[in-house]
Amino acid sequence: MEKQINLFLEFLQNDKKLSDNTLQSYKRDINQYEKYVNEKQLDYLKIDDKAIKEYLKYLEDIGKKASTVSRNLASTRSFYQFLVRTKVILQDPTNGVQAPKIEKRIPSILTAKEVELLLEQPQNVDLKGIRDKAMLEFAYATGMRVTEIISLNIQDVNLKESYVVCKTGARQRNIPLGTLSMKALQEYIEEARPYMIKDENIEALFVNVNGKRLTRQGFWKIVKYYKEQAHITKEITPHVLRHSFATHLLQNGADLKAIQTMLGHSDISSTQVYMQFQDEGLKNVYRKAHPRA
Repeated sequence: MEKQINLFLEFLQNDKKLSDNTLQSYKRDINQYEKYVNEKQLDYLKIDDKAIKEYLKYLEDIGKKASTVSRNLASTRSFYQFLVRTKVILQDPTNGVQAPKIEKRIPSILTAKEVELLLEQPQNVDLKGIRDKAMLEFAYATGMRVTEIISLNIQDVNLKESYVVCKTGARQRNIPLGTLSMKALQEYIEEARPYMIKDENIEALFVNVNGKRLTRQGFWKIVKYYKEQAHITKEITPHVLRHSFATHLLQNGADLKAIQTMLGHSDISSTQVYMQFQDEGLKNVYRKAHPRA
């Protein structure tokens, strides 16, 4: 089984061109499945749909969330589909097995006023302040994921044409940059970053005080610090800025398909979750504009 798992992971990396994060997620899921199969002394090549359902039940019993169980099933299904494709087995035992229903949580978002308050906090009086201002403006202006932002290199930003190239695995998308984000980013690139990097070969767009590529943890700490400075009681994470970006665009009349493209959602159903906030935006417009509201 170990040999087939390695071949499967090589296929995901070389043929599917998945990102390192996604690849690691598949690896964790399949290794967990392998451990289960070995402990139960099952032949993974002769497993049927009943055994797959028992595995999902086992995951639920050890306290795994529905979203985690669903992801494990998706990973296991991909593994068996690979085995069918490579003619190791004839039938996929996961075929017809239903994933548990996942309750869709309402994304946490900031109001436009809260965003403004948060973005006002970094003072561009020193190198760190200039970077933080640029980074927060950039996160809200692009709606990019934390991993995508910290993975950016300096050459991914086109200051002349006002856009950034975001690469995720084999896919890439161009995201426009607004005036305020562009201004803050240009100031950081010209007046702060050259003095923060210790090595001219460093390509990372956003760097820490040691001149190295900023980490996820570093990004989170910066957002948390300015949330406290702004005295905002809501929990704010970089992902909340992403949710706020999408919601505010939708409330101001942006096309859902365009938002899907900017967010990098492969399925528009992931973007449609923000539709629930559009109604409130329309109500506000109605209250302000209608003479009899």
